[in-house]
Formats: sequence, structure tokens, C-alpha cells
Amino acid sequence: MKKGIHPETYRLVAFKDMSNDHVFITRSCVNTKETIDVNGVEFPVVKVEISNTSHPFYTGKMKLVDTAGRVDKFYSRYGKKAK
Repeated sequence: MKKGIHPETYRLVAFKDMSNDHVFITRSCVNTKETIDVNGVEFPVVKVEISNTSHPFYTGKMKLVDTAGRVDKFYSRYGKKAK
């Protein structure tokens, strides 16, 4: 790597897929308050909803991810209204 092009906080970070508890480690500058122990080593952790291990494109399984009722909220606001 070239010297001086990465921020000072560039470090190893664990990303945890909350839908299937898969954890992968990569370098990142993201700020975190939580940590996780992976194989006896403590890493800052970032919780994500979807990763390559749970995304329908990569798994081949089609599922609707609607954690906050967004689809229902959309239909209630913008759906066809009775006249």
C-alpha cells in the first residue's frame, strides 16, 4: 500500500450478518462502539442486515426482506384509493 493515503483509523473490523450470524473480517474505517471475540481475538463489530451469505442473488433463495413494514406502509400511503 502507498504510504499516507489511508486514514489513521483503517483497521480490521468484523461485520456480522444478523440474519444468519455469519461473521467476516475485513479492513474498514467505520466507527463502532461494540466488539466481538472471533477465535480469541477481539475486533470492533458492525452489524449488517444482509451480506453475500444471506442476499437472495447469491443464495438463489427468493425472500422478501421487510424489517420495518416498508412495503405495507407504501401500499397504505400510495395504493389505489377507492373513489
